[in-house]
Amino acid sequence: MHGRKRTMSIFTLGCKVNQYESEAVSSLFEQNGYEIVSFDQNSDIYIINTCTVTNLSDRKSRQAIRKAKKTNPDSIVAVMGCYAQTSSEDVLKIPGVNLVIGTKDRNRILEYVDRLEAGECKINAVDNIMTSRSFEELKVSTYKERTRAYLKIQEGCSQFCSYCIIPYARGPVRSRKPQDVIEEVRELSRHGFTEIVLTGIHLASYGRDLKTTDLLDIIQKLNGIEGIQRIRLGSIEPTTITEEFVRAAAEMPKLCPHYHLSLQSGCDNTLKAMNRKYTSEEYSKSAALLKKYIPDAAITTDIMVGFPGETEEDFKKSLEFAEKIGFSKIHVFKYSPRKGTPAAGAANQITPEIKEARSEKMLALSDRLEEQYLNRFIDREMEVLYEQELHDKKGYIEGLTKNYIRVAAQGGPEMTGKIVNTKLKKVSGNLFEGNILW
Repeated sequence: MHGRKRTMSIFTLGCKVNQYESEAVSSLFEQNGYEIVSFDQNSDIYIINTCTVTNLSDRKSRQAIRKAKKTNPDSIVAVMGCYAQTSSEDVLKIPGVNLVIGTKDRNRILEYVDRLEAGECKINAVDNIMTSRSFEELKVSTYKERTRAYLKIQEGCSQFCSYCIIPYARGPVRSRKPQDVIEEVRELSRHGFTEIVLTGIHLASYGRDLKTTDLLDIIQKLNGIEGIQRIRLGSIEPTTITEEFVRAAAEMPKLCPHYHLSLQSGCDNTLKAMNRKYTSEEYSKSAALLKKYIPDAAITTDIMVGFPGETEEDFKKSLEFAEKIGFSKIHVFKYSPRKGTPAAGAANQITPEIKEARSEKMLALSDRLEEQYLNRFIDREMEVLYEQELHDKKGYIEGLTKNYIRVAAQGGPEMTGKIVNTKLKKVSGNLFEGNILW
């Protein structure tokens, strides 16, 4: 070791699972005496945690690698995550990359760094993820000032939707043992976290490989842990939403009434071509169950436009279906071909202009539906977990209700981490102005 503290910096692209894994890797370095610095500072080691959902994310990953080497030409640059897993040879060829580590064996990263510091030039630590059968324990053990903790409980996906590269990047379904999940949540509670967000690559599959538990079971176990006041779910499949699940959910006050049910398309032809495992009719039933048992629930979704072969008629069906469900927000994606997936080779690709026009229509619908949803809560009293000071408005603090409405109210930093009754007064944009009730 040198006289000064060694430094490490990490840049994260992509989903909440990646964010969790970046925190866990930072923890490993911190426990081993490294100082964590921001990505634009001079650092001894740079880690780029990559995403490969779209071509754009691949490009952003490459830009981050170049930026790191420019900031400190003598640094060690390690690339991990999904792009590294699916294209390790390509990543290793990028000038300046010393280590490629993929989506497993991240807990061995310090060992690889030692080898590089001892004189090795390049290491490709990526192996076949498809043979992986166990959940890699990566824990966040150093806690920054946060009010909400992400908790990864599941890895991998076995759905093989025709547009998606993720099963090849993350491998088959592996679930974290319930006891390990419970332990980490107790630890988070001891560190003062009041809300946990359960995440995974395909969260709905939790427990499928363990055979002794499932998503509902683990939520029920976590619901009993003292100190935790909110449990939020990441994205789940509509098939998870059965009568049994919703009845149980409605009886758990800690479970946030915010369901991100991935749709992708409201047209059955497109759903079939995408190899999604449900019909629009089945999706509709799931949404109806939520509305019946949890009337205030926010139902958000992902919709893809411009999938190969999507006709004007198909798109219209998708648009009408989204309106009928009445989502509180829609995340809109334009289809982007991923090399190695069946849809990328389909003959009837849609032009960028048509994708753009459809995306704008779907986004306009999302804005309208979001406004309708928010307007239902004018003059309602809601519990808000305040998280941080509002950047562009001095003397204001912002937070979230259980059903994911963002609220800003007058208050100082001492409110951070507190759950307080707030009267929602008026909607401005996608934010509610509220008055704190003492």
